[in-house]
Amino acid sequence: MKFAKIAYWIVTILMCALFAFSAQMYFFNTEMVRGFFSSMGFATWIVIPLAIAKVLGIVAVLTDMVKILREWAYAGFFFDVILASTAHIMAGHGPQWMSIGGIFLVLGSRFLYQYRYVD
Repeated sequence: MKFAKIAYWIVTILMCALFAFSAQMYFFNTEMVRGFFSSMGFATWIVIPLAIAKVLGIVAVLTDMVKILREWAYAGFFFDVILASTAHIMAGHGPQWMSIGGIFLVLGSRFLYQYRYVD
């Protein structure tokens, strides 16, 4: 069980780092991100609310204060990765295997969650 607990924390920290990097890019390089969004045909007004949602999702996953918020955070992360992957694939951008890695991080963290407090 100790291996599963360590695996949970590694996968969860990697997942949170992925979304934290994304959120900070949305906050500090807003115009560049808006350019990406508009080039893929998405509304640019969603950039900052999406960054805020990512930060709140990270807090919900790491603090685990309210179970329903944690579940919604995982769902939001899953849909964010799926939709972002699809958008990048349709736009013909870089290596798609990186998107698949994000999907596995979200799913891995969610399914390893049951081992979070195992001794």
